[in-house]
Amino acid sequence: MSELPITSKADLEQCNDEFLAVPPARVVDIVLSSGTTGKPTRIMYTDRDLQRLAYNEQQAFAACGLAADDIVLLTCTMDRCFIAGLAYFLGIRSIGAAAIRNGHGSLESHLGVIRQMKPTALVGVPSFLRKLGQYVTAQGVEPRTTGVRRLICIGEPLRGRDMALLKLSRDLEAIWGAPVYSTYASSETVTTFCECTAQCGGHLHPDLAIVEILDEHGAAAVAGAVGEVTVTPFATEGMPLIRFRTGDISFLLTEPCRCGRTSPRLGPILGRKRQMLKVRGTTLYPQAIYSALDEITGIGEYYLEVRSNGDLSDDLTVHVADVGAGVTVPFIQDKLQARVRVMPEVRLHPEDEVRARVFDPRSRKPVRFFDVRKNDAQLP
Repeated sequence: MSELPITSKADLEQCNDEFLAVPPARVVDIVLSSGTTGKPTRIMYTDRDLQRLAYNEQQAFAACGLAADDIVLLTCTMDRCFIAGLAYFLGIRSIGAAAIRNGHGSLESHLGVIRQMKPTALVGVPSFLRKLGQYVTAQGVEPRTTGVRRLICIGEPLRGRDMALLKLSRDLEAIWGAPVYSTYASSETVTTFCECTAQCGGHLHPDLAIVEILDEHGAAAVAGAVGEVTVTPFATEGMPLIRFRTGDISFLLTEPCRCGRTSPRLGPILGRKRQMLKVRGTTLYPQAIYSALDEITGIGEYYLEVRSNGDLSDDLTVHVADVGAGVTVPFIQDKLQARVRVMPEVRLHPEDEVRARVFDPRSRKPVRFFDVRKNDAQLP
């Protein structure tokens, strides 16, 4: 594989139309994926690509226990040129289960669906599913009694580098009384990696893709090492790709899974390559700070802001909602120093200000990382 060229999002952005490998008349679905400069790139699928996608999702969902008698509530959107919602719907159909496409509905509407239609599984962003569980509880309904048997989570990691559940994941399992399963995919590769019932990494499907982990120089990382997830999907027609660098940072688990399969599994996404931070000599990703903040009792919502200081280092500021729990700035800094070996600037704000920044209605999931390093570099 190392002799083959590497493809990046920048290549797709610069030569978008040239990647289309079929006549335009064969394209049946077009989605948008963010580019390296923020300019969306078009990802074009044929009918066969969508059939392949449905098969991939069927395999993934079946591995985590979904079956034909399940009723699945989708809390993710199928509109706005978003492929994931469509992929989950196709996979649920292929299994023979029933899908409830409530999408980005209100908490109230989701509770109404849960009461009336009794879904056995939920699909959504973990932080939203926790918020939904808390809302359900506040309305006098015990989430554990609703019949939800599993939570299939997208968009945010459930585990840390050591594969242990993060606090968000532990909260979810405690609230709903159901196991959580992580699923990962990218629009460009039309390929999904989902945890099985053993809950120890997203299974790779050897008939659908080859996955490599590349180091910062583009060379294959040693077994188990952290690097960039690079995918070569098989049997894609519309826009076939070779060694596509996703920009996501993770690692491969190569020991046999408890479910009996021996193919490699993808670990949790630890961060985005472009979000890597260098703070006073320490390299880390935002997710490490999120995990540390989530473990601090009394912390509300939060977000990070990073700037360049012109000295081959980044200035990191952690903005935290003041929820009146008695948590002080020095206390937060000490906890971060102990967990991630850096002591960033910490600022407390009214909760509504932080929530307004994190939950942007234009975004599909919470936005907790604001990178203004590029803007800093353009200043005189």
